[in-house]
Amino acid sequence: MKITYSQASRDDVTRQFRYYLVLQNVADVAIRFKEAVRKTARAICEQPRAAPPYRLRNPELQNLRSWPVAGFESIRFYFLVDEETIRVIRILHGRRDVRRIRELQE
Repeated sequence: MKITYSQASRDDVTRQFRYYLVLQNVADVAIRFKEAVRKTARAICEQPRAAPPYRLRNPELQNLRSWPVAGFESIRFYFLVDEETIRVIRILHGRRDVRRIRELQE
């Protein structure tokens, strides 16, 4: 199954990576985070429908699913699945206003 990333989800990963690297000054954690994102993407590709869908008001996100980043469980992939593609919408830390951000997407 093919996986695609929205620009917002790419920005989310970059933002979190910079947070660990620059603000927290923990380069090893920043590198581990990027690897965890890759590992989680592979796991999602293997079983994309394992995560239950969210119930949201936005009709374009009715089947949005969520999966934690391996080793960084407070950070989650938010994605949509169709027959051939997994579309990653956001990759967000749970401390952010996730529901509001998800409702505004697309």
